Formats: sequence, structure tokens, C-alpha cells
Amino acid sequence: MDSNPALVLASSSRYRAELLARLRIPFEQAAPDLDESALPGESCAATAERLAAAKARAIGSRFPGALIIGSDQVADLDGEAVGKPGDYDHAIRQLRRQQGRSAIFHTAVALFDTRSGKMDVRNVPTRVRFRDRSDAELQRYLQLEQPYDCAGSAKAEALGIVLTERIESDDPTALIGLPLIALTGMLESAGFRLL
Repeated sequence: MDSNPALVLASSSRYRAELLARLRIPFEQAAPDLDESALPGESCAATAERLAAAKARAIGSRFPGALIIGSDQVADLDGEAVGKPGDYDHAIRQLRRQQGRSAIFHTAVALFDTRSGKMDVRNVPTRVRFRDRSDAELQRYLQLEQPYDCAGSAKAEALGIVLTERIESDDPTALIGLPLIALTGMLESAGFRLL
């Protein structure tokens, strides 16, 4: 693995860094500075894919010769994007609205090879069906978990699992924020040795 190019995660997310660390390969982390707003008429999937690529490209000039990983997640509830709540009031509204319904979490990952300029982008959707919960239960969950930096306020890798009825995905890490199955295939296609 000594001949591998440098690997950089274009994210300040501790969740994504923890996931990438599971691969036991060295990497750096750098936060891209860009507007993450959706474009008018853009689908949730298209927003996630565009932003994942933009994040990777945004820091490319700072790391010549490196492979840059960008990722973005947009939750889609009946065609409407559900973002990170930021605070309790937004979170309780999100959780109430999602009850008994399904949302699709579009998690896009991009791999930018600064050596060739090649960009590889994949979207790994995860369908989450939410249970009905009482307001007291939702309030208790928010008090304990405080998932204000998670799309849809449901942190499935922790206590948020009790809010879910079913999770359907090709990659269990996608919902947490970085689809490792897709990413490892992309890295190997770029000539990066993982083992």
C-alpha cells in the first residue's frame, strides 16, 4: 500500500471520518467551503450527486496527486428534501412529519483523481420506513440523542433505530453518510490497494 496515492476526505463530518477509518488506510481530512443549497428544480438524488462531486473538486487544488473523496446525503420525503434540523424545534417537526411514512436517503459518494482529473460519482439510496411514536417518545429521543446534525433527525446508528420500522439498502454504511461498499470499488478501480 506504500505506492498508493494520498487519500483525502473532503468533509468535516466525524461520522464520515469514522466510517472511512474502518478501512484501516491512512487519510487526511479537509473541509470544503461551498454552498450546499439545492438548485431550482433539482431532484434530491441530483443534489446529493452534484454536491458530493463539488466537495471533492473544491479541495483538489490543495492536494495534487491525491484521490479526493466527497460525499453528500439528501433525504427525500415525497419529493421534498429533508435536511439537517439544526435545532430541537426543526427536529421535532421533522420526526412528526416522517411518522408512518418512508423516506429515501440519497447518499452520494464521489472520487476525484487529481492525477487524471477523472471524477467517479455513485448514489446509494436507502429507504427508511418510520414507526409511529408518541410526542413524549419523540421528545425523549431528542433529549437523549440530540441528532441536530443528521438529515431527517433520525440517527439510525444509535438510538434513532427505535424510530425505524424497516431499512432497505445495498450498503449498511450509506445511511450513516459514506457508502463504503461503493467507495471501496471506486478506489480499487482507481488503482488504490486496500489489502
